Amino acid sequence: MSLAVIHSRALDGLEAPEVTVEVHLANGLPSFTLVGLADTEVKEARERVRAALLQCGLPFPHNKRITVNLAPADLPKESGRFDLPIALGIIAANGQLDAQRVAQFEFAGELSLAGELRPVRGALALGLGLKRSGATRPLVLPAASADEAALVHGLSIHRATHLLEVVQSLLPGDEAQPLPLAAAAPLALRDELADLRDVKGQAAAKRALEVAAAGGHSLLMVGPPGTGKSMLAQRLPGLLPPMGDDEALASAALHSLAAGGFDAARWRQRPVRSPHHSASAPALVGGGSPPRPGEISLAHGGVLFLDELPEFPRSALEALREPLESGRITISRAARQAAYPARFQLIAAMNPCPCGYLGAFAATGKSCRCTPDAVARYQGRLSGPLLDRIDLQVEVPAIKSAELLAQPDGEPSAAVAQRVNAARERALARQGLANAELEASTLNEHAVLGTAASRFLQSAADRLGWSGRSLHRTLKVARTIADLAAARNIEVPHLAEALQYRRGLPNA
Repeated sequence: MSLAVIHSRALDGLEAPEVTVEVHLANGLPSFTLVGLADTEVKEARERVRAALLQCGLPFPHNKRITVNLAPADLPKESGRFDLPIALGIIAANGQLDAQRVAQFEFAGELSLAGELRPVRGALALGLGLKRSGATRPLVLPAASADEAALVHGLSIHRATHLLEVVQSLLPGDEAQPLPLAAAAPLALRDELADLRDVKGQAAAKRALEVAAAGGHSLLMVGPPGTGKSMLAQRLPGLLPPMGDDEALASAALHSLAAGGFDAARWRQRPVRSPHHSASAPALVGGGSPPRPGEISLAHGGVLFLDELPEFPRSALEALREPLESGRITISRAARQAAYPARFQLIAAMNPCPCGYLGAFAATGKSCRCTPDAVARYQGRLSGPLLDRIDLQVEVPAIKSAELLAQPDGEPSAAVAQRVNAARERALARQGLANAELEASTLNEHAVLGTAASRFLQSAADRLGWSGRSLHRTLKVARTIADLAAARNIEVPHLAEALQYRRGLPNA
């Protein structure tokens, strides 16, 4: 038979569309043509496949015209994942394998020149997309990739380390040696997270961190250098509840698409991403060709910490506005479009002025050297619409050294995490999602205000000139504060505390 059809998968965001690898052998001038919108990595498969077949002692049809079509033709194909299906297609089309038996499986894997199977990028995303598509054919992957994809339950995944193992498993009758099923690799224990007790003082900032953790709210901390802003941000993961199965799989699948790949030691740990302030907009939200997830997607289900917030490029910060609202990012290019989840918790830190010591003379003895215009320009790097989307905005003041040394150890993270978990459970039992994710249409149902609380909020909103978004976000924060207090309805004290978290930048 001169035609063989092999099934494989591509990656399109977190989806795994099916790709049919059609291999045709014909008489004519010897050639090896690969078509189907393949990028350079895929086209280089011709050399890897030829060398691997010869090195393994398998016949290569040097005297044939070889045509490989990757269908559908309008779907871009990238990476070396199609090496294995192309090699099997050539063997089957040349008559050494039963094409019908080969068609019962799906294959993906990169070949070395010696025929060894190398891991492919995005194996976990491939498994997750495969499950969502409802496909039933068993999937054959390189050993490391198969163990990674096996984290997605309900799939039939076989592992192989060499091209010859795959060929022997496809031989007819008793000659076949079945490939072993993949099992999820043993996962390392969770790392010990930084403890909140290490942060002395800063009771107001700690309370804001607790509220942010309980409701999934974004937080901006403003204060002079060395006041503990970064320490507080690093301790937020220790307050957050553990990830559920679906959330952990989505996060791990996104990391498997990135250059560093998925780290099994981080399984079920909420991701913490802290890009440098020189990061560009595509680095934050994603981009490239083909589109890859950015920092906000890699922080999905976890924390995105942006230190020195005003130092980030303006375009990068403005690109955060839509994902902060929707929890998704759609990367559009002329040739294609990719959508990734981006439900992250933004924690940002900044100085109040370029020199950093505005209003800190009493505690540090250092005077601010910045002019009012310089302070205004510095704080003006953060646009009003972006600040409007940050739920909690608190000052982290400088503390005198004598007071700092006299402070006792703070409350441990474990105690705060218990209150956070209890508040999250109340929110989930009531509405099925965190308070920060509530839609405006459901606030009247889940954020019930009494008469006195309603008058208080309306008066404050009128005096402060709030937008509708600010009003809704204050209601969400107040709902979280009420959950921490185990209160059924939002009362005036809950609103009063929520108001303190939207005071804006100092001296703005």
